[in-house]
Amino acid sequence: MSRIGRSPIPLPKGVELDVRRGHVTVKGPKGTLEVEFSPRLTVAIENGEVLVQRPGDARSDRAQHGLARSLIANAVIGVSEGFSKNLEIQGVGYRCAMKGSTLELSLGFSHPVVVEPPAGITIVAPEPTKITVSGIDKQLVGQVAANIRSLRAPDSYHGKGVRYQGEYVKLKPGKAAAR
Repeated sequence: MSRIGRSPIPLPKGVELDVRRGHVTVKGPKGTLEVEFSPRLTVAIENGEVLVQRPGDARSDRAQHGLARSLIANAVIGVSEGFSKNLEIQGVGYRCAMKGSTLELSLGFSHPVVVEPPAGITIVAPEPTKITVSGIDKQLVGQVAANIRSLRAPDSYHGKGVRYQGEYVKLKPGKAAAR
């Protein structure tokens, strides 16, 4: 059996699950999320824990088992605690600022780059070189952070650009090292 799929999901206080065939609605203090999964799987709530079970050992059932458990666990954590990704900006003249709810980035282009957060996502710039993307949907938080990073990915020769907090960028030697 899948090690991930068979582990139970603890339900924190204040989180409710509504299970229908192939569909789970998770409600918590931070909001509501809906998760769809294979209708062949069964989801049960026992003793304050959520269990995901599969009907057999077919390859597709095994593949969906761990996935469904991870998606439901991420929804439970999201509505109770939320998710966040931190980004750093490095480079001379590279900075960010909040204009209302939108993020304005100066990344060495001839124009400022404006990022409008989608519904359910909060972007905060506590410092001119730090960005925090937060929300209840783990996939959406990661996607928005990746989109911001892709605007100016770290340069492998100088290290300038937008990177995840703690991300290490190995710098390549320049032309002078080839001699």
